Amino acid sequence: MNKVLARWNSLDLAAAAREALPCCGSLAWATSLASTRPIEDEGSLIEKSSSIWLSLPEDAWQEAFDSHPRIGQNHAQVHATGESLRWSAREQRAALTKDEATKLALEDANRRYEERFGRIFIVCASGKTSAEILAIVETRMQNDNATELREAAEQQRQITHLRLHRWLESE
Repeated sequence: MNKVLARWNSLDLAAAAREALPCCGSLAWATSLASTRPIEDEGSLIEKSSSIWLSLPEDAWQEAFDSHPRIGQNHAQVHATGESLRWSAREQRAALTKDEATKLALEDANRRYEERFGRIFIVCASGKTSAEILAIVETRMQNDNATELREAAEQQRQITHLRLHRWLESE
């Protein structure tokens, strides 16, 4: 068994939820995931994570969304853990640019998205350039509210899987 997972399985519920929280940002998700322990392997962890995430109410999704910084920024709307912010910076690395025009375009896209949907733009940014992210946000701006909520939730699910994998490799 993975050393991180074995240690996590031995923690009390509150400590286990706190440790998992940076992977998603939703306390409901983290608590629910911790309550399913013991979890034997990464595949089971990912499967349980997805199942829990998809069953959560919209306010739990929103809590996770709010724990992310906007694309191109380094602070979240609400308190996020240091680990979560470090992971966000790593995930957005390819999208970071020194080009002022591109920075302004990302800021404008973030603003327009927030005005349209009432939340920050969530995308699994790992490996994506700022040009790719700008194209994605423009495409997603065409979605209706329900479709876009499902897409944001799917992007958060993908981010969570990447972070769970990183977490398991952390020791």
